[in-house]
Amino acid sequence: MAKKVTPSPQEVAAAQADLNARMLIENFQEFAKSRNIDRPTMMSILDDVFRTMIRKKFEDDSNFDVIVNPDNGDLEIWRNREIVDDNSEDIWDLDKIPLAEAQKIEPDFEIGESVAEPIKIDDFGRRAVLLARQTLIQRVKDMERDNLYQKYKDLVGEIITGEVYQVWSREALILDKDENELVLPKSEQIPKDRYRKGDTVRAVVHRVDVVNGSPKVILSRAAPAFLERLFEQEVPEIYDGLISIKNVVREPGERAKVAVESYDERIDPVGACVGMKGSRIHPVVRELMNENIDIINYTDNLELFISRALSPAKVGSMKISEQTGRVSVFMKPDQVSLAIGRGGANIKLASRLVGMEIDVFREATDYEEDIALDEFTDEIEPWVIAELKKIGLDTGRAVLAVKKDDIVRRTELEEETVDDVYRVIRQEFADDDDLPTEAGAAAPSPTPTPAANADTDSAPAAQ
Repeated sequence: MAKKVTPSPQEVAAAQADLNARMLIENFQEFAKSRNIDRPTMMSILDDVFRTMIRKKFEDDSNFDVIVNPDNGDLEIWRNREIVDDNSEDIWDLDKIPLAEAQKIEPDFEIGESVAEPIKIDDFGRRAVLLARQTLIQRVKDMERDNLYQKYKDLVGEIITGEVYQVWSREALILDKDENELVLPKSEQIPKDRYRKGDTVRAVVHRVDVVNGSPKVILSRAAPAFLERLFEQEVPEIYDGLISIKNVVREPGERAKVAVESYDERIDPVGACVGMKGSRIHPVVRELMNENIDIINYTDNLELFISRALSPAKVGSMKISEQTGRVSVFMKPDQVSLAIGRGGANIKLASRLVGMEIDVFREATDYEEDIALDEFTDEIEPWVIAELKKIGLDTGRAVLAVKKDDIVRRTELEEETVDDVYRVIRQEFADDDDLPTEAGAAAPSPTPTPAANADTDSAPAAQ
């Protein structure tokens, strides 16, 4: 009958320590693979964590060897020390061991020899092992955060495509192809954007913030860079560097102005951006939810550039003050409202495009007399006057020169209110034979036309 061999307590403890080490490494390996961590990186993390444990227990790790084989879960930690005489002053050094202690490990050891002593994972204590497990996981997460930050920091200004995962009132959560979470704030969306879970969305990487130590990738569809990158995708001449986008300004979802310049005399930059029958600009317009886009031929001639920027209005003359950064533009009365645009959008964009504050004035007319609307505050409500001035109507004759339907369409005024305004102003000009017989019938609102030389200098808003 075979004799049953009972393992010693030391052997049981050693086996349990090996099992604990194997489980720790195997669990970490499985977690690391799920996060697409490569083998060299995984080995580096394991080595660093175990050496941190060694330093906490033994103060220094320079005389320790750490051998990890993640494929089979093996872990070996060896403590290397030199044998010195029991009475030597060096016995307290971390890399030295007294002869008497060394001979407990192996009786044949002598002074001057080296001792390689195995250290089991359980020698560090249960709490240290649990901490190591948490540290390994945290190190992977930290590395993921660092990689995500660096990846998207390098992609700032570039377009990415993602899938809408969740939509809230203030922002939408977008997942990229690697299921990283990106944020598209409401303020960076086009006002007409409407998203549901599962929708595909394109946006530009706007910036990367760090919140509580974690990267937060902010996307934008409202930034000028988004429009610029869309044109790069649609216009080969821009991508190849034959046409340069000098500046982009936007009122997202409403209107945009793009200044372009060609480095090849044979290429018309405006025509190249618009494409045959709008084939190039229309995909951009659709992506931007029908945002009107003016393509403007850039020039170093500031006066000409300002004239083109105010398209579709026609400029008569201007005075530029580079010291104050302002320019006074004079034009015919029927062009003022075109220059200002709905809600002042056109003149605001033109000012931002050229980098100067633009003030629009009417050219002198044959009328002997005109009265500023502010003079009618006794009979016309101030908010009504403000609405009229928003569309460039700041004098009595200017109001009478525009049809009632046009004023109602371009302001928040009702027909009855406009009729009252006409009545008050006509009473002031009662003795003037030049006034129309029917309020607002003399000068119909002009049809928007491109600025001078529009065929080569600028393209009217594409829709």
